[in-house]
Amino acid sequence: MDSPLRRTSLNALRPWVRSLLVSSAWSLLVSGLIWLPVHYLYGSGAGEVPPPLEPWLMRWHGLAMLIGLYALGAISATHVPRGWALRRQRPSGAILLAGWAVLAGSGWALYYLPVDDWRPWLGTGHALVGVAVFLVGLAHDRRRRGTRS
Repeated sequence: MDSPLRRTSLNALRPWVRSLLVSSAWSLLVSGLIWLPVHYLYGSGAGEVPPPLEPWLMRWHGLAMLIGLYALGAISATHVPRGWALRRQRPSGAILLAGWAVLAGSGWALYYLPVDDWRPWLGTGHALVGVAVFLVGLAHDRRRRGTRS
């Protein structure tokens, strides 16, 4: 029996793309949030030798990032142009795209650039932007789930 109100979307993601994007976003959030206390309370951020868990968390985070960037490429081909034309969620979509770009750039810099003077500031910014992008992504997804008659 059909409900009088059903969930629809004018710009739905393919299920496999949405699954990749959501799983990578959660994986990035969890691996990053676990890494922070491991690094700063027990590891090299506390002046100690890094615990064995720290490099594995970075590997997990890096793999989730690769999957997330793949999913981002997949949505950039269709979802982003259609969403831009629809105009309904332009602000949150633009924030998500800009946030992913900032995270990719700052993550690259943290991993490859050896300048230690600004590493703590860049790391803090990376973590804050990461949590903010995750929250904006949740809001973007929730708005998608609005009901239409």
